[in-house]
Amino acid sequence: MKADFTETATEGAKSIPNTNRTDSLSADGKWRSFPKVPNLLQYVVAGTYYARCKVKGKPVRIALDTDVFTKAKLRLPDKLKEMRKPKAVVGSFADGRLQFERQTNSDHTLAELSKVYRLRCIACILKSWPGLDQLKVDTIKEQDVRDWASRYAEKYAPQFFNNSLNVLRQVFTLAGLGRDANWGYKIKRLGIRSKPLELPTSDEFDRLLVEIETSGAAQAKDCADLVRFLSFTGCRVAEMKQALWQDVNWDKNEITVHSVKRRITSGTALARVVPMIAALRQLLERLRVKQQPQPGDRICKVSECQGALTRACKIVGCARLTHHSLRHLFATRCVESGIDIPTVARWLGHSDGGMLALKIYGHLRREHSQAMAQKVTFGTETLPINENKST
Repeated sequence: MKADFTETATEGAKSIPNTNRTDSLSADGKWRSFPKVPNLLQYVVAGTYYARCKVKGKPVRIALDTDVFTKAKLRLPDKLKEMRKPKAVVGSFADGRLQFERQTNSDHTLAELSKVYRLRCIACILKSWPGLDQLKVDTIKEQDVRDWASRYAEKYAPQFFNNSLNVLRQVFTLAGLGRDANWGYKIKRLGIRSKPLELPTSDEFDRLLVEIETSGAAQAKDCADLVRFLSFTGCRVAEMKQALWQDVNWDKNEITVHSVKRRITSGTALARVVPMIAALRQLLERLRVKQQPQPGDRICKVSECQGALTRACKIVGCARLTHHSLRHLFATRCVESGIDIPTVARWLGHSDGGMLALKIYGHLRREHSQAMAQKVTFGTETLPINENKST
């Protein structure tokens, strides 16, 4: 049977006859096909268009969600491609996990610490979800993932939760789940609030050094010098361990710091040159006289001083400091001394032009903030703060 039809101008309206197009009706009169547009069908009763093709030898129809002929023609190729695409084989969580671990270990662009961190995320996920390894990922319900997320968020910090969630999503994908079926993407990441820096005042810092030096420990003086070196250079602990006497340029008043936190794929320099502040030069001059070192000797005699530092903080009554806190202390003192953020960022080894440093050190301590506020003036005469106002 041959007939002609057209479509109305508004979307959602059923087709009406048009003399420019031919079609064929099925024997029961319910389905209309179009010889000039293969694989396109229209359900006559509702006017809705469908894509039709064979999948593994069986005819399959899927709605194109429109009753407008021109829109149906546009949607048809993508729908056919989707229908003919082989479905991924869905495996167990263990299948995806093993593939994730292989990819992580063989990824030459990842630093070793990054690989260890990702594998730690996997271990924590398995510990928090007993029996997960044996489950087929397409049998895991959305509520199961939400229950896990609730337990996990209570135990771990927001940043570790977010990274573990990313790993979970990747494992589900590698196990064969498409994005729409991957319940990991239904879970929202947690917000990470930056903690205010609790750093010692100048007086507290001096008292800390005294407490560490006079503790009576065998390496008390070396531990105090390590605290000074980290505080006066802003080095990371791993960078401090690589600092040699040959890196000190006395004539140019500089020290070369070998960067450790650097992506393999990055083109940034392997080392940075930092000018020696007065306190650092005094420290190094004293150590040079005391140690009589060779160029290849390490500057710091000890590699860590956390125990001594924690004890001293408790005695002095200030917030507990870590080795990395001393890096923050260096940056904060530099900014409070009037050094611009981009310069401080270069000294710290940041390659983002100061964006991270501005985020971390943009909110300085209250004491410095109050001191800076007193410098703000206007052109008009300002009354003293405690003067009674009259209207």
